[in-house]
Amino acid sequence: MTISIKTAADVEGMRIAGRLASEVLDLLTPHVKPGVSTEELDRIANQHIVNVQGAIPAPLNYAPPGYTPYPKSICTSINHQVCHGIPNDRPLKNGDIVNIDVTVIKDGWHGDTSRMFVVGEGSIAAKRLCNFTYDAMWKGIVKVKPGVRLGDIGNAIQTFAENNGFSVVREFCGHGIGRKFHEEPQVLHYGKPGTLEELVPGMMFTIEPMINAGKRDIREMGDGWTIVTKDRSLSAQWEHTVLVTETGYEVMTLSAGSPPPPAFVGA
Repeated sequence: MTISIKTAADVEGMRIAGRLASEVLDLLTPHVKPGVSTEELDRIANQHIVNVQGAIPAPLNYAPPGYTPYPKSICTSINHQVCHGIPNDRPLKNGDIVNIDVTVIKDGWHGDTSRMFVVGEGSIAAKRLCNFTYDAMWKGIVKVKPGVRLGDIGNAIQTFAENNGFSVVREFCGHGIGRKFHEEPQVLHYGKPGTLEELVPGMMFTIEPMINAGKRDIREMGDGWTIVTKDRSLSAQWEHTVLVTETGYEVMTLSAGSPPPPAFVGA
């Protein structure tokens, strides 16, 4: 396995790409409301990425081996959709939850981040799932520093989620990122402490747990992209891109509108 180590210049490029991706989510936030279609959100995002940021929406026409090209510029996964939901003309309804996943390419560097949104007035259960998933992502992030192993990150997320009655999707994981959308290493959101690769300064990867309110089992829809929970329980996901620094971590995907870290961060 070859894990790329980012130079100071690489990190600066990634910092810009990460901020731009996060700013797309800032832009979309006021538009996520009942009656708006995910296709409209995709259109707004595409126009901003291409015309304002001078960047490229990485998902558009992205086609890993065995996949048809992804047809949109963002991923929008609603309610029991786990990930890779394709924007369409169905209006969002009051009480829906939706994950919006944005990846932009700026000057060859990829910025990758996602957030959960509650549409209108969400149920207590839906808000709880979204909030706990955000905290679960940060439980993984705060583990990041040189000498820690990837299994420590996965274990922190899994333990937190399962202790609160949720389940962790196993089939999808975080990933190294840089000049390529998906690089080594794979970052599992479950695992055993002290296992897998050791973190060293300059490594960069996403932490993006998918947490289900019900069982962890998933299935793929007929479009070849959208993943849903088998039991149709709600699913949530948050994602940041993270750099391993000499002393800890730096979150690369922050902008003016990023939600603040949970209280336990830096405590």
